[in-house]
Amino acid sequence: MALSFCGNNKCSNAYSVENGVLNNGCFVDALNLVPHVFLLFITFPILFIGWGSQSSKVQIHHNTWLHFPGHNLRWILTFTLLFVHVCEIAEGIVSNTRMESNHLHLFMPALMGFIAATTSVVYYHNIETANFPKLLLALFIYWILAFITKMIKLWKFAEESLGVKELRFCITALLVVLYGLLMAVEINVIRVRKYVFFANPQRVKPPEDLQDLGVRFLQPFVNLLSKATYWWMNPLIIGAHKRPIELKKIGKLPIAMRALTNYMRLKDSYEEQRQKTEDPEKSPSIWKSMYRAFGGSILLSSTFRYMADLLGFAGPLCISGIVGNLHTNMTFGVFFMSSNELLKNTSVLAVLLFLALVLQRTFLQASYYVTIETGINLRGALLAMIYNKILRLSTSNMSMGEMTLGQINNLVAIETNQLMWFLFLCPNLWAMPVQIIMGVILLYYLLGNSALIGAGVILLLAPVQYLIATKLADTQKSTLDYSTDRLKKTTEILKGIKLLKLYAWENIFCDRVEETRGKELTSLKTFALYTSMSIFLNAAIPIAAVLATFVTHAYIEEVRLSPDKAFASLALFHILVTPLFLLSTVVRFAVKALVSVQKLSEFLQSDEIGDDSWRNGEMPMCLEVGKKYKYHGDVSMKRSYHVHSALCWFVSIILNPVVFVCIGECVIQVNDGFFTWGSNLSTLTDINIRIPTGQLTMIVGQVGCGKSSLLLAMLGEMQTISGKVYWSNCFLLSLFLILSWLSKNRYSVAYAAQKSWLLNATVEENITFGSPFNKQRYKAVIDTCSLQPDIDLLPFGDQTEIGERGINLSGGQRQRICVARALYQNTNIVFLDDPFSALDIHLSDHLMQEGILKFLQDDKRTVVLVTHKLQYLIHADWIIAMKDGSVLREGTLKDIQTHDVELYEHWKTLMNRQDQELEKVRLQTTLERKTLRRAFYSREAKNHIDDEDEGSKEEVEEDDDDNMSTTTSRRSKIQWKMCCRYLSSGGFLMVFLMVSSKLAKHSVMVAIDYWLAAWTSSNPHNQSLHRSCVPVFIILCGAAIALCLITSLTVEFLGVAAATNLHHNLLNKIIHAPIRFFDVTPLGQILNRFSADTNIIDQHIPPTLESLTRSTLLCLSAIGVIAFVTPTFLIALVPLAVAFYFIQKYFRVASKDLQDLDDSTQLPLLCHFSETAEGLTTIRAFRHEARFKQRMLELTDTNNTAYLFLSAANRWLEVRTDYLGAVIVLTAAVAAIWSTSGPDVDQSGLVGLGLTYALTVTNYLNWVVRNLADLEVQMAAVKKVNSFLSTESENYEGSMGNKSFPDTISIIKPHISGFQSTVGICGRTGSGKSSLSLAFFNMVDVFEGKIVIDGIDICKLPLQTLRSRLSIILQDPVLFSGSIRLNLDPERTCTDDRLWEALEIAQLKNMVKALPGGLDAVVTEGGENFSVGQRQLFCLARAFVRKSSILIMDEATASIDMATVQPHLYLQKTISIP
Repeated sequence: MALSFCGNNKCSNAYSVENGVLNNGCFVDALNLVPHVFLLFITFPILFIGWGSQSSKVQIHHNTWLHFPGHNLRWILTFTLLFVHVCEIAEGIVSNTRMESNHLHLFMPALMGFIAATTSVVYYHNIETANFPKLLLALFIYWILAFITKMIKLWKFAEESLGVKELRFCITALLVVLYGLLMAVEINVIRVRKYVFFANPQRVKPPEDLQDLGVRFLQPFVNLLSKATYWWMNPLIIGAHKRPIELKKIGKLPIAMRALTNYMRLKDSYEEQRQKTEDPEKSPSIWKSMYRAFGGSILLSSTFRYMADLLGFAGPLCISGIVGNLHTNMTFGVFFMSSNELLKNTSVLAVLLFLALVLQRTFLQASYYVTIETGINLRGALLAMIYNKILRLSTSNMSMGEMTLGQINNLVAIETNQLMWFLFLCPNLWAMPVQIIMGVILLYYLLGNSALIGAGVILLLAPVQYLIATKLADTQKSTLDYSTDRLKKTTEILKGIKLLKLYAWENIFCDRVEETRGKELTSLKTFALYTSMSIFLNAAIPIAAVLATFVTHAYIEEVRLSPDKAFASLALFHILVTPLFLLSTVVRFAVKALVSVQKLSEFLQSDEIGDDSWRNGEMPMCLEVGKKYKYHGDVSMKRSYHVHSALCWFVSIILNPVVFVCIGECVIQVNDGFFTWGSNLSTLTDINIRIPTGQLTMIVGQVGCGKSSLLLAMLGEMQTISGKVYWSNCFLLSLFLILSWLSKNRYSVAYAAQKSWLLNATVEENITFGSPFNKQRYKAVIDTCSLQPDIDLLPFGDQTEIGERGINLSGGQRQRICVARALYQNTNIVFLDDPFSALDIHLSDHLMQEGILKFLQDDKRTVVLVTHKLQYLIHADWIIAMKDGSVLREGTLKDIQTHDVELYEHWKTLMNRQDQELEKVRLQTTLERKTLRRAFYSREAKNHIDDEDEGSKEEVEEDDDDNMSTTTSRRSKIQWKMCCRYLSSGGFLMVFLMVSSKLAKHSVMVAIDYWLAAWTSSNPHNQSLHRSCVPVFIILCGAAIALCLITSLTVEFLGVAAATNLHHNLLNKIIHAPIRFFDVTPLGQILNRFSADTNIIDQHIPPTLESLTRSTLLCLSAIGVIAFVTPTFLIALVPLAVAFYFIQKYFRVASKDLQDLDDSTQLPLLCHFSETAEGLTTIRAFRHEARFKQRMLELTDTNNTAYLFLSAANRWLEVRTDYLGAVIVLTAAVAAIWSTSGPDVDQSGLVGLGLTYALTVTNYLNWVVRNLADLEVQMAAVKKVNSFLSTESENYEGSMGNKSFPDTISIIKPHISGFQSTVGICGRTGSGKSSLSLAFFNMVDVFEGKIVIDGIDICKLPLQTLRSRLSIILQDPVLFSGSIRLNLDPERTCTDDRLWEALEIAQLKNMVKALPGGLDAVVTEGGENFSVGQRQLFCLARAFVRKSSILIMDEATASIDMATVQPHLYLQKTISIP
């Protein structure tokens, strides 16, 4: 037919205006074109000529500055307007097909309106971002004109008695409303901004976030379209393909999303709940606090979820409409049609299906994003709240085990994540019931009573899913417990590997780990079984429901099952199963969240340290230190507050000096003090001491007498039973402190703990510890502590990061850095707790003379020194001697000489012995530095060697622990070799079963649906033929259910088999590696293989592999079925496949980078919590709580930024793959409609089949990419483990059998021999004394010569035989968790009498007898429940138990005071052991 605007039917009056111009419908439609043409004519020149011309002048994120009022409302109305225009176009085109000639006026104005509406929003966006509000006047005029023209059209419709029954009348009325609302929005912009018609236009200032160019997370600021599609992420994701994403690239978070902001919101809600609680002992409700702080976001997410779920039902209904009306001949006898008539058009239904899918996936992704953002904000707030509480925790909680470091780590790493994940799933709680009810109603509408049977099957099996989910949670908890126990034992082995190899105990302790691993694997197998059942039910329930429904329908319903109803019902069953499957998961996470909230509540209510304001000038009166009290919120410390408090203090002393206690020249005084660590027994009793101002006070005593506890009691860390601690508040001192506070941070105490505590930071940062850097002072402190030679050996000098807990430094180096930190701080008081314990005599003397006596004393600082070095007592101004938790004597050395002659003579004897020890002590400084050089530089050499060994092109990639490769091909390459390595570890039989069962399952699934299409498309009048299809359908469904079970079992147990083999091989390789491997490989790197990497292999790879294979096969099945039904679909598949390839290509690279950033930023955050909990006393003594809080907030924000970008990247992917899936559905539907012609009933079933499979593509396409990216990241764990499996092992076999030896020892060149004699190995530092002792155990490679023991070359002996016959006592004490018996005799070959004899020699018998259990008394991890000296004595006893003929001692009394072990007696007892 010829084209014409009003039609070319000569009989019609289309061009007649006899009854008036406005009474001509074609003219009215032409009039509606005027506003659209006007807008296009005005806006196109502006858009193309002046696009963003002013943007370069605005130094902000100009393309995200949305500052016009009603911005979001305008976008929503515009999108609604576009949708109504689409409906108007469809109605016009369908109406035109029923006319005798083409009438373009039926759809041309609507098409122009669609273009104009699109142009309006583009124009508005550019005007807003360029900040030219005057140009909005064009839009204002357009809305007015469009409103008037549509109003005229509606008025004429009403005159013709047309009403709501006619679709065109409804569409026109909607357009009038929308244009009116948009006109109102424009008027509001004029009213607020006053850009026209007003003399003084409003000036607006960009928000702070957009002025900060460091803020790169722009989701809260971009326009609605960019929000929905994550368009603002395009530069980051596409750019990641060229250059790796770094922290600098993702920038900072907006202020509203930072941890501090959310912490204040949650804290205010929490405090409000506390004030409402009448009972002070009752914990405030965390649930209510979370709801008040974040409830609005949860409700918004739930709204999006409701809309998405309701739109999800449009898919099955549109399929039913398309298949049902595929061959219906429609006639329209009138110009105006009803909505029902329009919805019978298959092309219209196809477009509506596409739009519904796009909107549904958009709302769903919006819901996901809002919940994830809210969850991350909640996690940040909770972390800040937990950290604030940690800084106030009572020290007794930590020391008595009421609150362990592990519990704190669990709160940080597990409980907060549980609440975050619960929040992610929270909208499902109230969205799922609505989804289930709607699904059942629609099924009943389509199938009648038989639908209730299928729904009943699903509902009956739902409790089984919940039961399995509960069992899964319990099994996962037990697996976690076993995993923690295994990791604890593995850590102990790795920390004490040198001792275990020297004593030939590695296999014994390896068996302990294997035993725990066996329990863990049993739990893992149970977990795999329940996971398999869960996957099986998720796949089998829809099949069972469809089987029950359709078979029932075939026998009880008289009406034949039509293709439209069958495939619509099939799609509905898939929708219905999803919420029921999620229900068990949500309930499980809800239970976990309840437990997590309970733990958080208990933690927040735990005891806190007493208020120590007496130490910083806020309270001048005496204070009972450390009394327990409950949490009362955050106490912020600000310098201005302290100055104000100090001035008030100064004035109050002048006005009322009698109230305050002046303790003369003493800075601290304790009267009648009884202190405890939380038990009913006093740790310190009857303490009456004073610390003179500006003098050196020494605290001495035997091991375990309470010296360190006394320091902590003065710092307020212990609980006070009775007595009082006074800190000086005399007038002159007060005046001095006030003047000091005005210029310096002098109210803190510089404290060096007995156990070295270092930050995972540079050497310089550990020494300065937040104080301003003073080069001259820093250099003086370095020289004083003899650190310069050590610093010179570091790769980057004092800018070298020394690792977590100083793991790559020796004990002496760690201790000297801690002392240097105390010396560098500009404080009045310095507490040094046994700073010489890990130092040799020369370093101790240098530190004493240059550091304490010169550096500190010249500065007139008050020094309190705990030490075992009695030769330094002559330098003390004041001495406090302790014994058994009480003060034995106090005074100057002269006072003690006069009043306690016996004590003085005892000290004098010990001092003489210590002076003699100077000639015997091994100087370890150079050896430490040599070890330091080896630790830092050998690691680089090892990495170089590893790179050479890898050789092949596939292994050229850099290790994931190091910097990421910048080569795109390498970064985007999936490690298929590692996949093969993982699968081969699981066994080829399991791999074959998995592949074959997966292929068979999906083939049968396709066969079921194809049979359903053939069944429903059969002759409707042949009932017997109709029912004869039922048995085949039942057999196929039964086979599919059985294959679902087999596939789920094979994948999970393949994962268990692979995890078992990989861990067993890894443990054996590591445990039998030579000692040099541990010298050059950081302990943390080895532990990561057994913790994070093993956890990924155990629990993460199997479900990812299962999901990837399932999603991939489903998508391939769907595309194959669609191509089979409509081969023309293959033409459209090519561009869709290209688009999908580029989407996944860009996403995988960006996702890997962002996951790496998330992992790398999470570890410092967790380490910071651990560091803080371990160094709590030091942080509080220095009064650096505020600095550490700020650091925690920065680390939290950094990690949250990476996580949010990763979440946004996932949404970016899912939106695009969902839209791609919607295009596939539209293409399949259009291809099916166009390819179907004539009354071919059989074809309708296949069309329904193709459309149903097209819907599944929408659900699973993004999971293919997500799982592929996840598997790529997770395979890095297999690669890391595999890299350790190539480690060489020691030669344990030897070339000779076991021999009975030794009686004598001889070394060829030089020759040493002896029989029950003592041989001393002497030499200067670094001469090889320790290396020679290790050579006796064949732990050092022999390049020339040989070592002969009892006439036998030790290199020919099995290592187990050699090392089991020798004994050695190392300098560093090593104890393992378990019992005292285990630490003395892990082989369990000795009698109790022999163990008690060894303990008696080591002077531990009485102490062990006093412990509950005696020899079976508990030893905590690392022997932390014993002092350092006691641990060294246990190591001596361990050597005595063995009674070897050859005993090697390597400075075995480093941490023991001379009064505890007398050297000559100790040596006599040692060498006299038969």
